[in-house]
Amino acid sequence: MLLPLLGLMLGIILGFILPFNIPLIYSSYMSIAVLAALDSVFGGIRSSLEGAFDTNIFISGFFGNAILAAFLAYVGDRLGVPLYYAAIFAFGTRLFQNFAIIRRYFLKKITKK
Repeated sequence: MLLPLLGLMLGIILGFILPFNIPLIYSSYMSIAVLAALDSVFGGIRSSLEGAFDTNIFISGFFGNAILAAFLAYVGDRLGVPLYYAAIFAFGTRLFQNFAIIRRYFLKKITKK
């Protein structure tokens, strides 16, 4: 469980330190890819707490979700339809569900002491 949290913290720190600007035209792609990656991270933390973490599933989900979400945003741009809303809804919903499960896990652990 410590490894995903460490990776998340390292990514946040590097994001603030390194001067990297995303062009405005790619901002929707990056925002969706970041949301998909965060969904995978929180899903990995959840599965680690449940004792069912699998590295292969985590890695394939991390990159697969990010690529699929960016592809949806791209296709939506080409068609003139905001398809990225579907990815925002799906990943956002799962992100909050995973966070709620993680929060309940820690609250139960704290209240049992």
